[in-house]
Amino acid sequence: MTKMVERVVIVGGGTAGWLAASLIACSRRAKAAPLSITLVEAPDVPIVGVGEGTWPTMRTTLATIGLDEGDFLAACDGAFKQASRFDGWVDGSAGDSYLHPFTTPPAVPTGELLAAWQQASPDQPFAAAMSAQAAVCDLHLAPRQRTMPGYQGATNYAYHFATEKFGAMLAAHSKSNPLITHILDHVTGVRHAGNGDIEALTTRSGREIEGDLFIDCSGFRGLLIDGALGVEWIDRSAHAFNDRAIASQVPVPPGSPIASQTIATAHEAGWIWDIGLPSRRGIGCVYSSRFMDAERAEQILRDYIARELPGAEPESKVFGVPFRHISFKTGHRARFWERNCLSIGLAAGFVEPLEASAIVLIELSLRALTDNFPADRAAMDIHADRFNALFRYRWDRIIEFLKLHYVLSRRDEPYWCAHRDPDHIPPHLAEMLELWRSQPPSSWDFPYVDEIFSAESHQYILYGMGFPPAAGWPASDRALAALAEMKQRARTLAAGLPTNRVYLDALAADRLAAAQ
Repeated sequence: MTKMVERVVIVGGGTAGWLAASLIACSRRAKAAPLSITLVEAPDVPIVGVGEGTWPTMRTTLATIGLDEGDFLAACDGAFKQASRFDGWVDGSAGDSYLHPFTTPPAVPTGELLAAWQQASPDQPFAAAMSAQAAVCDLHLAPRQRTMPGYQGATNYAYHFATEKFGAMLAAHSKSNPLITHILDHVTGVRHAGNGDIEALTTRSGREIEGDLFIDCSGFRGLLIDGALGVEWIDRSAHAFNDRAIASQVPVPPGSPIASQTIATAHEAGWIWDIGLPSRRGIGCVYSSRFMDAERAEQILRDYIARELPGAEPESKVFGVPFRHISFKTGHRARFWERNCLSIGLAAGFVEPLEASAIVLIELSLRALTDNFPADRAAMDIHADRFNALFRYRWDRIIEFLKLHYVLSRRDEPYWCAHRDPDHIPPHLAEMLELWRSQPPSSWDFPYVDEIFSAESHQYILYGMGFPPAAGWPASDRALAALAEMKQRARTLAAGLPTNRVYLDALAADRLAAAQ
């Protein structure tokens, strides 16, 4: 009789580890036949995250594990994210800016919408014509009223939050679940079974922790997927050049506006992120060491902070230093699930944080696991093969979507010219760009369930950056009516929604009053 999967062992805490523990504990499998879940966390591993942005999937994730939305926002210095804004990516000129909102265009054939946009509002940015969310973002508005039920909104939204606070909240919440055992210890090795599976972890204190399914959330170290099982790392730096980042946290004055979107500002060899929270802004510089050295990157970051927040100084209480320099490699594992070990988070792969793909990959990995949890060891290889095929597809699509932001640019610095070199463009993306000259991106191009970046996301990037819309579709009455309705909805939302600052300050005041 094959061995049942009853003991799950997770190596590593942080966002990946604690979300894994919580979601598995809340899964159908755990409810039907309770699993034992053990999370082993080293006591002195620093946080890698520097200020996180998420996708709207996080609302479902937090609701699933039983966190109250208001409590989450208050505890994690959280704010709402409704879009990503890209400044200076097209040609670097004044006014060069476009938006990738979370709300999709109207449910009208895209070709008709494009024709209606060109006929009725040719001077209006694509995102502003297709989504009322663009006006909401321009006005720094929240996506919901306080009276709405948790996790519901007038527009689609995700979150920004302080990484270190989010990790602490997840850990505290997970430890309250009786199915989860938390062990503070260093994993020093593994004991293998005769068939090559991992049978148990060995730790510095002398423990042996046996399990049936092991989940590697140990970050870049990949203690199990790499150290114990030796799964190959696939380097994707030929397409994604960036390999360095400098992170900072800058305090903001009380009452200052809180942006509704992540702001990504292009520079000569990369880009700057700017994430607004109630108490601070997380600002950092991403760059390629092939085209820029650390000294120049830090100067670009300082200049940006001086321009955006005159007189403000980066604080050191989060990282210990005002600027934290980070090196990373771009790529992913050849296989994410090897034998009885599944890698999730940084152990599985990493790419620059341009469109906040890191946490959504964690969420989708855990959804694939909990919806298809292996009952026994015999079924595990089938699940692993299917998981590996799906997530190799997802990594390829992520690389291509991020690359799209670069290949459409007309900036003339060496870094940007190199991105447009045909030798550095993924062949599948080159094919799609040729196809999209005659027809807009559609679900035929992205057929998988839970595509991370849908056809609509590609449309926002393409037409936001000036890609010529395919001709031949009529500006139908229904398309013209849909765009007119969008303008009216933008006015309605602008009149009815509070600003992010008003919403979040009121939430904080309520929580403070309740605690007294």
